[in-house]
Amino acid sequence: MKVVGLSGSIVGSKTRTAMDYAVKTASEKYPEAEVTLIDLAEYDIPFSDGRNYLEYEDDAGYVTQTLMEADAILIGTPIFQASIPATLKNIFDLLPDSAFRDKVVSMFVTAGSSKHYLIAEQQLKPILTYMKAQIVQTYVFMEEQDFYRKKIINEDVLFRIERLVEDTVVLTETYKRIQEEKEATYDF
Repeated sequence: MKVVGLSGSIVGSKTRTAMDYAVKTASEKYPEAEVTLIDLAEYDIPFSDGRNYLEYEDDAGYVTQTLMEADAILIGTPIFQASIPATLKNIFDLLPDSAFRDKVVSMFVTAGSSKHYLIAEQQLKPILTYMKAQIVQTYVFMEEQDFYRKKIINEDVLFRIERLVEDTVVLTETYKRIQEEKEATYDF
């Protein structure tokens, strides 16, 4: 199983802190899984220009192909101006509209205020649904008060991240098993 953690911003530290913990949890609890972290702050990604994702080279080619090859994707995003960052939306724009078909996707959201709690529901989930993702229904929402000096200090948040990673892996395994059983019914 290939699991990709996507830290969807090029600024700030909270989302990356949460993603580091999620990826570490996935690697430790599921050593048989191939776990990769993509932090968009470490890549130079051009704006989408409508090309097929296979035509992109360098960083954009690596990021898009890694996401397309994943079985599960853990998306981490901050909320800026009551929206997801343009860097994350650009990644979605680089991919085909059915890029997440047969992939399980879960979300980690960091925000400065509880007022942004529903941004994942109103903006991120519709995009993922359009791209055919199997979405883990719950997500982890974290606020400024849950962090101190680039560490998560809220034990409940740590527990919820661990649980979401577990739910993501279990749903991915279950979905894969269902697909295999369905394919086994065909005689060719």
